[in-house]
Amino acid sequence: MTESSEEKIQQLQALEQNMQNFLMQRQQFQMQLVEVDSALDEIKNKDSVYRIIGNIMVSSNKEDVKNELEEKKKLLEIRVSNLEKQEQRLKEKADKLREGILHSLKENKQQ
Repeated sequence: MTESSEEKIQQLQALEQNMQNFLMQRQQFQMQLVEVDSALDEIKNKDSVYRIIGNIMVSSNKEDVKNELEEKKKLLEIRVSNLEKQEQRLKEKADKLREGILHSLKENKQQ
C-alpha cells in the first residue's frame, strides 16, 4: 500500500468520525425539538403555565412561554437542517475518497 493510499484512508477515517459527530449532534437537537413540540402541545389547552427556574416552579405568561418555545423550535429546526446539509457534504466527500482509494488499490494490485 502506498503512502498516498494510507493518507487517503486516514482522511476517510477522519471524515467518518466527523460524520458520526454530526449525527450525534443532530440526534440531540431532534430530541430537543420533540420536547419543544410536546411542550407547545401541552400548553395549548392550559390556562396557566409554569416555568422551572432553578429549583422552583414559577407561574409565567402563557404567550411569552409560547413565543419562546416557538423561537426555540425555529432555531432547532435550522440547526438540524444545517447539520443534515453538512452530513450530506461529508458523505459525498467520503464516497469520492473511498472510490479513489479502491481505484488506487485495484491499480496497485494489477501491477
